[in-house]
Amino acid sequence: MGDSFYEYLLKAWIQGNKTEAVKHYRDMWETSMKGLQSLIRRSTPSSFTYICEKTGNSLSDKMDELACFAPGMLALGSFGYGPGEAEKFLALAEELAWTCYNFYQSTPTKLAGENYFFRTGQDMTVGTSWNILRPETIESLFYLWRLTGNKTYQEWGWNIFQAFERNSRIETGYVGLKDVNTGVKDNMMQSFFLAETLKYLYLLFSPPSVIPLDEWVFNTESHPLKIVARSSDEKK
Repeated sequence: MGDSFYEYLLKAWIQGNKTEAVKHYRDMWETSMKGLQSLIRRSTPSSFTYICEKTGNSLSDKMDELACFAPGMLALGSFGYGPGEAEKFLALAEELAWTCYNFYQSTPTKLAGENYFFRTGQDMTVGTSWNILRPETIESLFYLWRLTGNKTYQEWGWNIFQAFERNSRIETGYVGLKDVNTGVKDNMMQSFFLAETLKYLYLLFSPPSVIPLDEWVFNTESHPLKIVARSSDEKK
């Protein structure tokens, strides 16, 4: 649940309407993001940006698809910085989103494995090869499209949806894959596929007026929470 902690530092600040009373959450998030930057690496030869996995004092050139929530979080948080820092964090978000999209594009089924290793000279290779219909990459594409207006993120989302349609759709719903290289199905549909993956895909192709981000904030499980209205004193 460590990822949710960092996400909620930012979102507590947003849900509190970015007032002085909740500024300490933003400060904690910015401090955490300084630590995140120390884990950023780039692959060879294609220079994919990825986040190293840290266990104690040990770093591993491995990134889980679960970590693909980070581009959306960074994009959402970038707008609280001043000029220069905002552009830097948004650029990092876009670079990481490109890597996450290629987690999908690099396999025969065009669906991402559970995690990837970045070995020198090999860019990315699938580690754990199952796909359980996770939402994190789609979530980040939604945020990047909403915040930048760049339709490229809709195109990427559509390509991922089409891969789900080809490989995971069955008569009674959708199922994960035991192996993204072979397409063998696992006969299970995780609840978060409906609650998160398909919800973010729907929002990716909906007008920004549908659950606008200046009125709502999504929790980790994709439930929209109303942003607290400012008091008359805070509006001054």
